[in-house]
Order: sequence, then C-alpha cells, then structure tokens
Amino acid sequence: MVTLDLIGSSPKFRALMTEMERVAPVDSAVLIQGETGTGKEVIARAIHEASPRRNQRFVALNCAAIPSALLESELFGHDRGAFTGACTQTKGRFQMADGGTLFLDEIGDMPLELQPKLLRALQEREFERLGSAQTIRVDVRVVAATNQDLEQLVAKKLFRADLFYRLNVIPLSLPPLRERVQDIPLLTEFFVAKFAARLNKRIDSIPDEVMGVLKAHDWPGNIRELQNFVERAVLFSPGPALRLPLDLTQTMTQTVTQRSESAARTLADADREHILETLKQTDWLIGGQDGAANRLGLPRTTLIYKMRKLGIEIRRSSRSRALRQSPDERCRAAVNC
Repeated sequence: MVTLDLIGSSPKFRALMTEMERVAPVDSAVLIQGETGTGKEVIARAIHEASPRRNQRFVALNCAAIPSALLESELFGHDRGAFTGACTQTKGRFQMADGGTLFLDEIGDMPLELQPKLLRALQEREFERLGSAQTIRVDVRVVAATNQDLEQLVAKKLFRADLFYRLNVIPLSLPPLRERVQDIPLLTEFFVAKFAARLNKRIDSIPDEVMGVLKAHDWPGNIRELQNFVERAVLFSPGPALRLPLDLTQTMTQTVTQRSESAARTLADADREHILETLKQTDWLIGGQDGAANRLGLPRTTLIYKMRKLGIEIRRSSRSRALRQSPDERCRAAVNC
C-alpha cells in the first residue's frame, strides 16, 4: 500500500488502512465520507496509487468549487460553439481520466439536473460533450467524497437515490481527528519536519506541554486544521523547540477548559439522576439496610453530602414519618385505613 502522507497507528487508522488494501485492487466505485479536513483526497490518491491504474492519471474535481452552469462542461467537455465563449473543443475530466481514476470531491453539492448524466457515465461508461452528438466511451474508476450525509439528502430529494447507490458500492468512513488522539504526535512530528524544511528552520524538539495542548484540543477542522496550526507554530518558534503562538495557546486552553467543565456538568447530571431514582425506589429512605445509601454502596453521611452538593432536597420517607407519629396518631391512621 502506497502511504503518501498517511500517518497514524491508532486502531481506527489501522482499520482504515486494512479497508483500503481490500478496496484498491478492484474497479468498483468508492464513496468516502468524513468531516471536513479528514483527508478524503489523500485517501482517494492512496487508493489510486495502490491500484492497477497507478500508471495512469489521477484527476480531481471539486464539485462545490465550480459554478453549476460550468460543471457539466468541466465533467464532460464541450465542442467549439457549444456556448458563448466556447472557442475550442475542450476535454472534460472524464476524458482526461480515461484509464485512470476520477476523484469527485463534495459530490453532495452536485446539481440535481446534472446527476442523471453522471449516472449514465458511471453505468454505461459513455457520454457526449456539450454541443456534440458524438458518444465518447471511457474506462474510468470513480472515487467520490462528501462531508454531507447523502442518505439524508436522498430522503429530502436533494440527491438522486439511484446515483447514491451507484456511488456507494464500497463506502469508506474517515474518523475525525478527535477519535484518533493517538495519532496526533505522529502527525505533528511529520508536519513539523515538513514545514521546518520548507521554511528553512531548525526545529529539534516538541516539548511535552506543547504536545499536551495539541492532544487535548478538539480539532474541529481535523488534520487540515492541525497542519495549518503546526505551520504557523514552526514559523513563529524562536528557537529549536516548537512553541505555540500565545493567542492560539490561550484559545485552545480555553476550549479545553470549557469542554472539561461541560463534561463535569454532564457527569454531575447523570449522578444526580441516579441518586434521585434510587431515592424514589427506597421511598426517600437514606440509611439502614433498605436505604438508598446502602443500595448505592455509600456511607450515609457521604450520600447526604452528595445530595446537598447536587441540590437534592432531603425529604423524610413515609416510613420515617410513621415512626415519628404518636401511638394515638398511628392508631387513628390504622382505623382510617
């Protein structure tokens, strides 16, 4: 397997590599799904480089970056005079990728009106250029990618179901970087070496406190965000040890703190609900063999402390109220029953 810039050793990364090794030799369509910045094009290139088509072209097209009116021409080409400004015959990406791999990024943004023609090109391996009646046959493997949920788009009739099923022959799901924390040191070292060489700087070490901040961050922009962050850190590091810019360090530390506080609140809420449920089951009896403290495996005083800390009002159980009644009151209660 040609790894290109594929860096990692986490279980999810290794599982992805195993899937890619199975996918690469066959000619079936592949649909790569993952958040922005997870490296979908890198994965597509790695599949191509490990396939029998490696000696042919890898052609990429971002469907979201091309205006809808021009996307058909970009895909299938056009003849001279097909539209205003079409002065020469032009090949489309399908024809350019003949014999190789065509990577369609952001496939979820493809206009509905163009999807039937793409479906035909995938199924029949033929199409016509804009302004031409001549059918062109090609041998192209298509790898598509998206950060959207195509099944939801199909349900909302924003994406054709038949095209989705044609693309989704072999689905690959890329994990976000927050689920690959184990890979952050390896990726960071790779990017530090890459940008140090490009910027003609000497960076010999990454301090533990710097790596700790990097591993604790959520990285909503995933690997692309980490790469850009490391490039800036390399640029502004004054010496041979990697240093984080102060403003970014403060922002990332604040994010980690907020996440920790949020997690603590969630844990406290769960703890509160569990204690309340146990108290209801014991009719708010705290101590004793049948009390909530015993069921929770806590000393009675510890449970009372936790209840006060979590804002749970201490009530008297019906059994406790009955024990506090006078003999006459208990007798009247028995008669009334």
